[in-house]
Amino acid sequence: MAFGFGKKKKNGSDEPATPGRATTDSDDAGSSPAGAGPEMLDLPPDPSDTAYDREVHGPLDESEVEGTDGYVDLGALLITPREGLSLRLEVEESTSRVIAVTLDLNGSSLQLQAFAASRSEKLWRDIREQIGLSVGSQGGEIEILDGTFGKEVLAKVPAQGSDGSKGFRVARFIGIDGPRWFLRGVLGGNAAVDSAAAGELEDLFRGVVVVRGETPLPPRDLLLLRLPKDAVAGSDGGVAADHAAPAQGGEPFRRGPEITAIG
Repeated sequence: MAFGFGKKKKNGSDEPATPGRATTDSDDAGSSPAGAGPEMLDLPPDPSDTAYDREVHGPLDESEVEGTDGYVDLGALLITPREGLSLRLEVEESTSRVIAVTLDLNGSSLQLQAFAASRSEKLWRDIREQIGLSVGSQGGEIEILDGTFGKEVLAKVPAQGSDGSKGFRVARFIGIDGPRWFLRGVLGGNAAVDSAAAGELEDLFRGVVVVRGETPLPPRDLLLLRLPKDAVAGSDGGVAADHAAPAQGGEPFRRGPEITAIG
């Protein structure tokens, strides 16, 4: 499993970070972190044959799992490792804080961000409306779909290819209201439009464990992410840092999950 880094300017523009790779102690052996092999963790049951229930099918709260050994620990998010999975941590340049993690697998991506929420208020419905307004302001359009996790948003924004051809950039937004937190996932690449390609990333989304913590936070404040404790920065260039584009998912880096760009 590899870790890449990207930095985000305060004004929202994208800037490539210095290429680098973060490795775990066991990378030299070609394996996942110690005790973190994919076979060591069981995903929540697949909801394909029944009605989706977050508490059963995930993503789960820290209080709903027996232990956290074997996960990739990013602070507010615990990620289930999988062979071939790369994690890109996106860093806000002005504060040097990690503001998002993007999981890259088999040519598709899943961007994750977790936010504080109240015990009673659900955020996903309002956020879907915000996404629609933002995409509409860019000349794009959205479609509300019934997916694995309930209501989700398929967003299309006009884009121009390198050859001058016109088309769309597509992103698929997933939102889950948990106990005092909200988790947003944004599928990009083939996974945004192909259910077969999305399957593995949906499994990874269900396998996320959110660590809300006890610190009082206003609703929609970003939960703190960080570099895994057992990872060290390297300079071998093994995984080039991507542009820290909010990527297939927008830029809710201040007061909540609004988006300003897709792609």
